Amino acid sequence: MSDSLAPFALTIELDRNSPVPLYDQIAKPLEELIQSGELAPGRLIEDEVSMANRLQVSRPTARRALQDLVSRGLLTRRRGIGTRVTPTHVRRPLSLTSLQDDLTKAGFKPSTEVLHYEVRLANAGDAKHLGCQVGDEIVSIVRLRRIDQRPLAILTNLMPASIAPSITQLTSGGLYAAFASLGIHPSSAQQSIGARFSEPEEAEHLGIEHPSPVLTMRRTAYDASGQIVEYGNHVYNPEHYSFHLTLTSE
Repeated sequence: MSDSLAPFALTIELDRNSPVPLYDQIAKPLEELIQSGELAPGRLIEDEVSMANRLQVSRPTARRALQDLVSRGLLTRRRGIGTRVTPTHVRRPLSLTSLQDDLTKAGFKPSTEVLHYEVRLANAGDAKHLGCQVGDEIVSIVRLRRIDQRPLAILTNLMPASIAPSITQLTSGGLYAAFASLGIHPSSAQQSIGARFSEPEEAEHLGIEHPSPVLTMRRTAYDASGQIVEYGNHVYNPEHYSFHLTLTSE
């Protein structure tokens, strides 16, 4: 995203005698420019006041044109930031893979910041999640995953200390790749997906307003012997992320 570029102003001649509403005449060419890639993700669009004055239409007409594109997910409006072309969206299949691998395969450039790394003794909640004993040594990790420098997800994971990767391994790659290098291979998992409003700290890390809706995913992964290798509690920015399912009939 380049803020050095002036806001994009659509050049168009409106047909005021056409049965097509003026807001549609504005929204349609903008949609075509976005869908074709001519307007890149993150590109700033002129505001409704400027658009209304320049195209000599009412502010409600300009607002409706922009809002229609916002409603369809093509534009994103943020207070203090303006209206921008919605950043590229990540559609993730539901399978036992790591987010890092899925992003790389989809053509993104993921990066990871380790926000928290703690070796501690399991409390009752930890023991329930990991199937271990209270007092067993575990590692708690919180990471911020970005794509193309944009915050995408906050990843919180618990795992037995005996198989936990180092901070260096987690910064340079994904959790499952680090597991593989240690001879740990998750073979099955139980996973649940949900949605809720963000916590203040989550909103700050994800660069969104608080409160905002976020997607959540919880996963308990097992090795071939049925031992739990990790418990994950992840939070995603839904503007950039969705889960993709393929359903079949019985």
